[in-house]
Amino acid sequence: MNNKFFAETLIRWYTHQHRDLPWRQTRNPYYIWLSEIILQQTRVAQGLPYYERFVSTYPTITDLANAPEQEVIRLWQGLGYYSRARNLHQTAKHIAYQLNGVFPSTYNELLKLKGIGPYTAAAIASFAFDEAVAVVDGNVYRVLARVFGVDLDIASSQGQKKFAQLAAELISIEQPALYNQAIMEFGAVHCTPTSPDCLLCPFQGVCAANLTGRVAHLPVKIKKTKVRVRHFHYFILMKDGQLAMNLRTERDIWQQLYDFYLVETEHSDATLDSLPLPSFLQQALSQSVVSQPSETITHILSHQRIQARFWQVALPPGFDLELPSSLRFFTQEEIDELPKPVLVSTYWKARFFE
Repeated sequence: MNNKFFAETLIRWYTHQHRDLPWRQTRNPYYIWLSEIILQQTRVAQGLPYYERFVSTYPTITDLANAPEQEVIRLWQGLGYYSRARNLHQTAKHIAYQLNGVFPSTYNELLKLKGIGPYTAAAIASFAFDEAVAVVDGNVYRVLARVFGVDLDIASSQGQKKFAQLAAELISIEQPALYNQAIMEFGAVHCTPTSPDCLLCPFQGVCAANLTGRVAHLPVKIKKTKVRVRHFHYFILMKDGQLAMNLRTERDIWQQLYDFYLVETEHSDATLDSLPLPSFLQQALSQSVVSQPSETITHILSHQRIQARFWQVALPPGFDLELPSSLRFFTQEEIDELPKPVLVSTYWKARFFE
């Protein structure tokens, strides 16, 4: 199979089978960049409403740059990987203020921007500026591995080099944007991880995986992600109709989001008496009514599994308590507007708005 046949077949399939998505109807690099950042680690069905809200709220990159970071993170809430939102905001500021609002137009210049790696740079360069640089993401790995029978580990340096080289050889020089969209879409909706539609595949007669019965075994990914289990004990301090919320500033999950005061333990069987509580919390508990803890709530992230319990602490009216600098009281209306992890937001809505 020659390269031209592969590219033309993909483009022909895409012309008839692609999904109608708003970021495919524009050459605006800001909108394309926004869609690509949102869709990292996110399905299209989940990401589409976020894209539409961001475009509506911040129609230009200057609008995004001028927005308060907390507002941007609040709009991002629910997508996870919040460093994406912070990088998005910082890069918008850089382009708006340092580059006079002009988006870099080449792959190499795009790579210099914070939060933009090889895949995103290739997507923007090809979709917005027709630069013939190939995108390589999970969908592309899968299509190339199966059609061309590449059995190298996609997580290995050797495998990544091979796939990048093959992708660069195959891209249509005349229609790079259309080709990149086509191969990504083909992997997303046709050559899927499980149950690909091999019977109606335009590559059925030339696909190495199909011809050798290896569809279920390609692509190869040997490295397994180790999942870390963490045990969270949240203390909800309530006083005079307000609740204390903590701004997470440490380099950990949910940076710059708000949650309740957290005590983390190594094991799941910790009791209130055995928890390592700071002095201010011990003082609060000695003067308060403490509820029984909630049932353990499991919250799954990509590399972590959170086991959380919530304790409600009703402080006496007017009780004076010196809190850590990151913790302060908010009204319920204010809390509703704060950017919060999904775990905390879900508990908050269920407990206080049921």
